[in-house]
Amino acid sequence: MSVTTVFAAARSRAHGPTAALWHAVEVHRPAAEVDGACELTVCGTLARVSPGEQWPVRATDVCPACVSLAR
Repeated sequence: MSVTTVFAAARSRAHGPTAALWHAVEVHRPAAEVDGACELTVCGTLARVSPGEQWPVRATDVCPACVSLAR
């Protein structure tokens, strides 16, 4: 039996010199429960899940650690 990991897209907040980035969140519960919630991303950042976005996000401002870890 193979298990498929599901990721949701989440947006961090800009903080000081750090720009807002798109991150991946590993999802272990129904999508309705995580829509808009702050979750811990695969790289360890807190970010708000964006229900209208799919991971991987087609953008230039994506966290490189999340891209690497969410393969």
